[in-house]
Amino acid sequence: MNLLISNTSEKPIYQQIFDQISAQILKGEIEQGYSLPPIRQAAKELRVSVITIKKAWEELERCGLIYTVSGKGCFVAELSTDDMLQKRNDMIMKQMVVDISYYKSFGLTIEEVFELMKKIY
Repeated sequence: MNLLISNTSEKPIYQQIFDQISAQILKGEIEQGYSLPPIRQAAKELRVSVITIKKAWEELERCGLIYTVSGKGCFVAELSTDDMLQKRNDMIMKQMVVDISYYKSFGLTIEEVFELMKKIY
């Protein structure tokens, strides 16, 4: 599990952690059944508060990407390829709704958005 935290990002740190871990799980970089580090250990390694890690882990669990075994820790959920694809698409669509609303506020057409995306991508 490789995470980069930016203290200058507009995104809250728990969201940065959630985004990176969820992407790594959905791309298969973190294997199903993998044991996430305990909350206190992860907080110490990343130099963030325990509350921040707890919030990220709770969000991962709420999305069905990890599960908790009382007294043993948190583990990456075992998901079928279809489930992983569906979860990935759901997360992307959720972000796209926010992004597209922002683009619309500038009066951009879909064609203009695509052109800008092509330049960046």
